[in-house]
Amino acid sequence: MSKIASILVCGVFASILVSEAQAFPIAPAASAKASEVLQVRDFCGLGFHRDVYGQCLPNGVYVAPAPVVVAPPVVTAPPVCPYGYGWAPRRGRCVPI
Repeated sequence: MSKIASILVCGVFASILVSEAQAFPIAPAASAKASEVLQVRDFCGLGFHRDVYGQCLPNGVYVAPAPVVVAPPVVTAPPVCPYGYGWAPRRGRCVPI
């Protein structure tokens, strides 16, 4: 009989402890303040925002810059001149030496 009484006492004590635990208390949610709410668009509508003076301005269009393609330098060797001739860069041709 004492085992059954101790089990019942432990069960009642455990149920009292469990009833005190609350995952989400309701009281803080009911006391939300209006100052915590931040209005993002504020009558300007989609695609507009307010500036520091309170006027509605369009957001604008962002255009990504074109990618810059850098090619490696092209190295050209002067043409091979026949025996007895040399390359003249100013004339752009082979001249006799």
